[in-house]
Amino acid sequence: MWARWPEVGDGVAPGVPGFVLSGFAPVVVAVAERCLRRRYGSAGVSDGVRTGIVLVSASGDLVSAEHVRATVEAGGRIGPLFFFQSVPNSVAGYIAARWGLRGPVVCLSPTGDPYADGSAEADLLRYDGDADEVLLILIEQTPDAPTEAVAVLLGGEERP
Repeated sequence: MWARWPEVGDGVAPGVPGFVLSGFAPVVVAVAERCLRRRYGSAGVSDGVRTGIVLVSASGDLVSAEHVRATVEAGGRIGPLFFFQSVPNSVAGYIAARWGLRGPVVCLSPTGDPYADGSAEADLLRYDGDADEVLLILIEQTPDAPTEAVAVLLGGEERP
């Protein structure tokens, strides 16, 4: 099962409580929920399934990082939410809590192909017995283009 953001008809990703300014967290949540809904519908993941999350981004939240940089450079005060949202694990944890996911959360900055690095980590989590399936999320922000993301649910009954 997989999903993209944006897909035809998508506007701006809905806001996420506790995350400000940047579209990074809203896009991660939107693509993750779209993928999970396509697999599980509104019932959600069953209690017996351990679903992990692997979030892969070379750039991380560029908008928030730039805001913090500019604020510090100008001698300003950084709002406390930026400390929380500057770590990609926070949005992955938000998804896990919202969906009741019971697997590990891992965030990677890829050194090679983002999908290959992320799926290799997902395979490790599954083969080591830490997760039955893994929600792999790939996201990048660039200064001159809308934020795009892909989510793929790997695992379940079958093994890679």
